[in-house]
Amino acid sequence: MARPKEFDPEAALRDAVTLFWRQGYEATSVADLVDHLGVGRPSLYATFGTKHQLYLRALDVYAQERVALDLELLSQPGPVLPVVRRWIQRYADEVEADEQRLGCFAVNAAAELLPGDAEVARIVEGAWGATEAALTAALLRARAQGELPEGREPRALARCLLTLLHGIRVSGKRHQDRTHLGDVLSQIFLLLS
Repeated sequence: MARPKEFDPEAALRDAVTLFWRQGYEATSVADLVDHLGVGRPSLYATFGTKHQLYLRALDVYAQERVALDLELLSQPGPVLPVVRRWIQRYADEVEADEQRLGCFAVNAAAELLPGDAEVARIVEGAWGATEAALTAALLRARAQGELPEGREPRALARCLLTLLHGIRVSGKRHQDRTHLGDVLSQIFLLLS
């Protein structure tokens, strides 16, 4: 008869998200995972597979949660541009509050493991693609409602905004200067006028 697992796999997965987000893939050893998750090596492998498989699951959990937050905000009815500005401000607020300077797990994963890891690319591109689609749809609504000039290309603008927000995440890892962030935000918001 098999022994029951002595740990909560969901809690262990959450802990893995935290550890991989803080240290990255390469800098996190299996010994680190065993210590941080409080799970024996055999249980870790039996439940999650390899370190890489656990990393992919952790990244996927993070990415799905981020996309859900983005979709929830960007799909709100009513005037669109105030919602998009709040969405952008949320990113900036997160950077400012990030005392450990962790950045974004998905951005970190892309910087560390792409283009060489196809499975990481699938997760990151899926998440970023879903957010881009939601932002594009929001900007199309904004243009239809007269909030954006007719000549503006919503998909290109969405891509531009996402690229700038990823840059804010990376920049926030080196400093969290309010003035610097304010300058960047003021220029981003000009793109929406």
